[in-house]
Amino acid sequence: MSIKFNVIERGEPGVVGGGTKKFYAAAKLQGEETLDSLTRSIEKISTVSGADIRGVLYALVDVISDDLAAGRVVRLGDLGHLRISLSSEGKATAEEISAASIKEGRYIFTPGVRLKQTLKTLQFVKA
Repeated sequence: MSIKFNVIERGEPGVVGGGTKKFYAAAKLQGEETLDSLTRSIEKISTVSGADIRGVLYALVDVISDDLAAGRVVRLGDLGHLRISLSSEGKATAEEISAASIKEGRYIFTPGVRLKQTLKTLQFVKA
């Protein structure tokens, strides 16, 4: 498969006025897949009804949300795994760290082997 890319100009982060600007490749995204379109695609290659697929996918979101909120890593086979990561203020001693030190939480997704291999097979074409 080939991914189209555009060329964009970016300045240096944190430098007033952008500093020295350079050109970079940026993936040109071409549409998106929604839960409905994914459901239809799965329905075409399986014997499961669209209603059942949607039910499972919505339930999966609920279950993943609960598991992440409980501090668990969610492993999704070849798809990859999800976990929560924290960003906090640095303190001089461990005793100074409290819940108030945490700035934010974020989700980290690590792709599985099959998704990582997909990246290795891509070809890139300038748009």
